[in-house]
Amino acid sequence: MIAVDTNLLVYSVREDSPWHKGSLACLRQLAEGSPAWAIPWPCLHEFIGVVTHPRIYKPPTPLEDAIRQVEHWMESPTLQLLGEGPAHWEHLKALLRGGRVAGPLVHDARVAAVCRSQGIREIWTVDRDYSRFEGLRVRNPLLGRA
Repeated sequence: MIAVDTNLLVYSVREDSPWHKGSLACLRQLAEGSPAWAIPWPCLHEFIGVVTHPRIYKPPTPLEDAIRQVEHWMESPTLQLLGEGPAHWEHLKALLRGGRVAGPLVHDARVAAVCRSQGIREIWTVDRDYSRFEGLRVRNPLLGRA
C-alpha cells in the first residue's frame, strides 16, 4: 500500500504550485483507483496548517476549503487513514536513532513510524529526508510528469 506525504496533498490543492497538475493527477489516480492507499493523520494536520498559513501562501486557502478537501479525500472508498498504534513508539524510537534525527525531522520520523507500524512500505513524497528511514521505500511520483 502507498501512503501520501503532506507535500503532495498541498501541491494538489494549491493551483499556484508548479507541481499542482502532477500532484493532482497522482491523488486522483489513487483516490479513483481500486488499490488501497493511505494518508497518515499527521500529514492531514500538517496539510491544513500549511495551506491556511498566511505567511506561506498569499492568499492562504480558507479553512473551510481545506476541511472540505480533506473530506473529499475521505470519500475515497480505498483510502485508509493512519495513526499511531501500539507499536508506534518502538518504530519511532528506532527511526529516530537510526536516522540520527533531531529538530524538524522528528515530524518526518513520526510519519515514517506511523507508516511502518501500519505495514506501509512505500511513501509518495518530494521530500528526500524520508530516504534516511529504513524499511520505507520513498518515491517521488512527480519525476517524469509534466
